[in-house]
Order: sequence, then structure tokens, then C-alpha cells
Amino acid sequence: MLVLWAGVTLPAGRAVIATQQSAEANSPPPETAPPPEEAPVVYYGYNIVRTYPHDERNFTQGLVYEDGYLYEGTGLYKQSVLTRRHLESGRYVKRLRLPDQYFGEGIALFGDKVIQLTWKSEVAFVYDKTTFRELEQFHFSGQGWGLTSDGTRLILSDGTSVLRFLDPNTYVETGRLRVHNDRRPVRQINELEFIDGQIYANILPTDYIAIISPQTGRITGWIDLTGLYIPPEYSPSNIVLNGIAYIPETRHLLVTGKCWPKIYEIELVPQTAEP
Repeated sequence: MLVLWAGVTLPAGRAVIATQQSAEANSPPPETAPPPEEAPVVYYGYNIVRTYPHDERNFTQGLVYEDGYLYEGTGLYKQSVLTRRHLESGRYVKRLRLPDQYFGEGIALFGDKVIQLTWKSEVAFVYDKTTFRELEQFHFSGQGWGLTSDGTRLILSDGTSVLRFLDPNTYVETGRLRVHNDRRPVRQINELEFIDGQIYANILPTDYIAIISPQTGRITGWIDLTGLYIPPEYSPSNIVLNGIAYIPETRHLLVTGKCWPKIYEIELVPQTAEP
């Protein structure tokens, strides 16, 4: 038997080998496991559990809860502060005002430190979280918006669709993550909180919080806070939702906005479909 192989007639003695090779070349590729399907995006509404008073002068940029205390970083030039208050009583136990030339932004706790970004100055302040004594400063490129920690890294947002990872001791950038929803970039990522292995992020200027996979950047869930607070008609357009903290004991969120009169403790309510 003769077998044609790439225009060459092969001797019969090689027919079996050639035939096997031809069959292998023309046969469909072996079946492989299909790529895992992405889990569907989940949607949440909310129930208000209780409310706490919030200073309406506070242009909230960062919010963190720890051991009964609420840390808050605020913005605006000549008005930016870092505070710590007892959540239940509302009593302030520490307050630090930033120098007038800085516009305060997101904050994060890491160990015994509290770290506060600035908006356009490309500098961050590191304080002792108990005394608010300044320990050091570090510089970063671009704008500072939100900040959180996953326990080993700092995670910084800058208003784009990219999150940056920083070493919490050297503050050197160690990686980046592009955030996307249905493969489209999501920009205006603002205040951040790390909860149960996921990044929760305010999306400026909406009433939504995105839940982001820190491995892939994919948005795996949305929290719709529409109607939580409706500013008066005369309010400036920047009086928007911003500020996420987590109470691990109850698994509730604390949320507020820039110059809002209240902080809301909420529980998430799963929704059956996209709102």
C-alpha cells in the first residue's frame, strides 16, 4: 500500500507509521476540560440595622472599624483630619488635623499603624494608631483615593480602573490589578475595604459598592445602596456615598457619605436578579 505524505509517496514498508501519523494529524484534538465557568455576579440590597451620628463637616474619604472604634479620614484643603471615635457613644478620643496644603484621602490600618493618603500631593502619612504620632511619610506616584489592606499588602486606588499593591513596610509597589465588569474596565474606584478575601469599593459618584476579586480583578458582586440617604436639593453634587467599614462580630457594614449626617450600620440582603 502506498501512502501520500506531504506530496511524497512512501514505500509500503512505512505505510503503517505514515498512516498512523496521518490519522493523528487529521483526527480532532483530544478532549480537554472546558475552562471553568465564571460564577454569576451576585447582587445585594440592604436592611438598616441602626444609625450613628456623623459630623456633617466630615468630607469622608476613608473609614475603618476596629475593636469598637471608628477611624475616619476626611478631605478638603484646610479641613482634612484623621479621627478616632467610640462607635457606640460617638465620643471622639483622638483628632489630628493635616497641614493646610494637604487634601486627605483614604486610610488603612496595618499592625500598629494608621496610614492616610493625600489626593494630589503624592505623599502619605504613617501614624501610630493609638497616639496619632507621625512615624514617617512615603511618596507614591499619581493620585491617592482609597486605601485598605489584605493583611499582607496595602491596596491603593487612584481613581482609575487599576488598583495598586504596596509593601506595607517599604511602601514599594509590588503589583497592579485591573478591575473589570463583564470584561469592561471600571473606573472611579474610590474608598476601599477588604472583607472576607474580597475588595469592597465605592464607585464614584454612584450609590453602588463593587465586590472585587483580588486575584482576577473581576467584579463578583454589587451592593445597591440606592435610597440610603438622599441629600437635600441644594446640596453640592459631591455629597455622595463614600466610606465602608466592616464589623466582624456582626458581619455588618458601616457606610456613610461625604458630609452625610449619619453613619448607617447595614446588613446585606441577597437579591434574585440584577437591579
